[in-house]
Amino acid sequence: MMSYPSRHCTVELQALPSRIGQVRRIVSAQLRYWHMDFLIDRATLGVTELLTNVHLHARPDKTCTVEIELLLDRLTVSVRDHDPRLPVVDDAAPLATCGRGLAMVAAMSESWGARPDGDSGKVVWFTLPTAVTAAPVTAVPVSARPPRRLVEEVPAAAFAEVDHAVDLGSPQPAPARSAVAG
Repeated sequence: MMSYPSRHCTVELQALPSRIGQVRRIVSAQLRYWHMDFLIDRATLGVTELLTNVHLHARPDKTCTVEIELLLDRLTVSVRDHDPRLPVVDDAAPLATCGRGLAMVAAMSESWGARPDGDSGKVVWFTLPTAVTAAPVTAVPVSARPPRRLVEEVPAAAFAEVDHAVDLGSPQPAPARSAVAG
């Protein structure tokens, strides 16, 4: 079996809001250097959420280490801090302004988790696949495109008419209608 070297990038920081933005820029630059531009949005979102959790919850301090590791088929982003308490994923209330970070990390990553790190810390991590599975986008030849029509050429029958009267004296929810014909 052939062995491929992994690529690492490690940043130590205190998880303060101003430093979180710097780490996002470092992660973006490193992924560009590795020619993994398509991972930048998800990797920076994930690292932002993990660092925000350190900022909001970690004790006794906000010192942490961010590590990104690129292997042949996956990128692993991990954040190590000095708080041994493992994170808990709660269901956030619909109007809550916080509490969705780990759920977002779980939704946008291939896998994620947390593990104790010695007696006084933990590591929270997520992985992203490095293989681009989407089919390449190809331009449709000009001759295969349907002819463009001006707005005036759209038949009036394509738009649905409102079939009931609305009493403007009392507020009512508007009916849900699509502007698309069909």
